[in-house]
Amino acid sequence: MSRTINTATVVGAGYMGGGIAQSLALAGFTVEIVDVDVDTSLRGLERLLAEAQDFEDQGLYPDGSTATIRSNLSAGRTLAEAVAEADFIEEAVFESPEVKREVLGFISEHARPDAIIGTNTSTIPVHVLAPAVKNPERFLTVHFSNPAPFIPGVELVSGEATSPDVVAAVKGLLVRCGREGAEVADTPGMVLNRLQYALLKEATAVVEEGVATQEDVDTIVRTTFGYRLGFFGPFAIADQAGLDVYVNGFRTLAEAYGERLSVPTLLSENVDAGRHGVKNGKGWTGDFDEETKAALIAYRNKAYARMGELLQELGPAPKGRQADQQS
Repeated sequence: MSRTINTATVVGAGYMGGGIAQSLALAGFTVEIVDVDVDTSLRGLERLLAEAQDFEDQGLYPDGSTATIRSNLSAGRTLAEAVAEADFIEEAVFESPEVKREVLGFISEHARPDAIIGTNTSTIPVHVLAPAVKNPERFLTVHFSNPAPFIPGVELVSGEATSPDVVAAVKGLLVRCGREGAEVADTPGMVLNRLQYALLKEATAVVEEGVATQEDVDTIVRTTFGYRLGFFGPFAIADQAGLDVYVNGFRTLAEAYGERLSVPTLLSENVDAGRHGVKNGKGWTGDFDEETKAALIAYRNKAYARMGELLQELGPAPKGRQADQQS
């Protein structure tokens, strides 16, 4: 049975919750934002409308966006009142299992039995939070990224009880918002933060070992493979570089750093099966005929050239003052 979401309540008027509410309202949903009390909710609404106008003035939102958000976004009721009739409720409170369980339990007590309930957790598994929710078949993780108005990817994590029609309804909501939902398994950190934290851990190891400074690591990331990541994921990037090349690279790294950087089984299996990437037409992400290869290379070159133009236009990002180092 298909379900459609038309009304939403976002619980938590902070930076993440506010950005989610703003995004939903801009997409045409009827949205209410609610926080610990009515005064906090009203202050959150005032901030969001001012922020939307600022985005519009900067050209980050299309003309008329603030008026759209103003007409669709409201605040001023208690939490129990705000969730009572909503089709979809997104919890976006402090990233603590105890806090989230308390809030989710209250939401499920006062929401319609069929209302879809999402949590914006970035690391906590669904199975840790689901026991707090009545009718857990309507509960899942809907993890927006910061800043929510501008980052298009959203992680979706189902629990053991989550109904497929609930996932489909949330995917429909995301499409309407111009977002892309990716379904991932119910594990700590999911995918986004598991990858992001792995990069940060390796980056700190590089600095601790004296291989490069923090500034040089950031320069390398943003000016080399970071250039690619706005357009291609790691599997697509490996396809373009050559899977056999990656196997040899991992062997070199494994000699120096051991098992943690050994050749991944999935990679070696592909190479053993004759899949070397775009260059031989058989990649991790699919098969490539000559026409597709040419189109991919043309897209890649245009994408990177445009990225360079954008960065030149924007100039360097503002930097904080270097903190004094304690000996």
